[in-house]
Amino acid sequence: MRRIHVGNALGAFGLGFTVPYLYVYVAQVRELGAVTAGLVLAVFAVAALVVLPFAGRAIVRRGALPVLLVALVTAALGALSLGLASSGATVLPAAGVLGAGQAVMQPALATMIVDCSTAGTRSRAFATQFFLQNLGLGVGGLIGGHLVDATRPGSFTLLFTVEAAMFLLLVVIMATVRMPDASRIGSGAPRDRASWKELLGNRAMVQLCVLGFVLFFACYGQFESGLSAYGVEAAGISTSTLGTALAANTAVIVVAQFVVLRFVERRRRSRVIAAVGLIWAVAWGVAGYAGLGGGSQAMATAAFISTYALFGLGEAMLSPTVAPLVADLAPAGMAGQYNSAFALVKQLALAVGPAVGGPMGAALHGPYVVTFLLFSLGITFLAVRLGRQLTPVQNQPSMARSRVVARSEGPSEAVSAKV
Repeated sequence: MRRIHVGNALGAFGLGFTVPYLYVYVAQVRELGAVTAGLVLAVFAVAALVVLPFAGRAIVRRGALPVLLVALVTAALGALSLGLASSGATVLPAAGVLGAGQAVMQPALATMIVDCSTAGTRSRAFATQFFLQNLGLGVGGLIGGHLVDATRPGSFTLLFTVEAAMFLLLVVIMATVRMPDASRIGSGAPRDRASWKELLGNRAMVQLCVLGFVLFFACYGQFESGLSAYGVEAAGISTSTLGTALAANTAVIVVAQFVVLRFVERRRRSRVIAAVGLIWAVAWGVAGYAGLGGGSQAMATAAFISTYALFGLGEAMLSPTVAPLVADLAPAGMAGQYNSAFALVKQLALAVGPAVGGPMGAALHGPYVVTFLLFSLGITFLAVRLGRQLTPVQNQPSMARSRVVARSEGPSEAVSAKV
């Protein structure tokens, strides 16, 4: 598990080097224009949507570790190719290769965490993963920002080379991981063919996927598109303030993650997600004040930064809640399929979110805030509804541990149950 977490941090560190500067690199440094830069971002999403349905099958049949190693090598080749590309004909395929590798890494790593954890330790494991991912992205972006120079294409080539090196270093680290024997057992072909049908027949999982789409659409899909456009156009926020707001989001996650975890571990997951919907509704209300409240510029700036901070608090509550729930809903041997399906839903939301939110945030300020405030309240409604489909242990894993300890008749049994 420690190696997996180190891998998560290194992968995020590599991504942080390049993701914030991808648009500038394609549009300005390579002088390919805004249209090509937009196509590159779209290719990332399309590549993920193409490979994720097959990633789950591969994880179930071959195991998460081999799939992860292939994805890392693919991502490294894509990153290196993108750093050397200088025309649209080379940039777009390189972006597709990098996007495909990155997309498969997510469910593969998540499945490895599931295989190396128990229901009792899973929430903390996923919280640690989310913490390290945000820390890696933040540190990578900070260092990359000091290395990059828009007047020197070679500086961007260096960034993509560092990203490729991080992926290859991760290959070396992951190659030393020895997974539990149970995780090596792939599903047979008959079960594999029926896996998608079986997943769609799981009402709780289907409802969780619908909820996940709304979660990613209403929050993550707006960070660097609609909400940024709204802040600039409606609230008069500067680009430097946008950076401060994103830093505040990351800071809240890093500082609050394990404090929040103690609260979340003893609560029903459906209620935690419902609370996140309410917190995000407040965040959108604060964003409305920033752009439409008519206060001073200083107050608008403070309110806008607070919006990102509130989103960070909700994210810290979700990380030990949603991903472990996906794993707990999966039948034995199907965690890879379920993780890939949920990753596919996430990618769909991240593709649709900017397309809808971007134009609204830039031009329809009032309707934009009201729309996503209602989506946040919809999260609360869907979470409460999902809770009715979950078993008590799925909704609150701590209940199982408490019951086992309560039934123990001696100190040795109690210690064993806690372990």
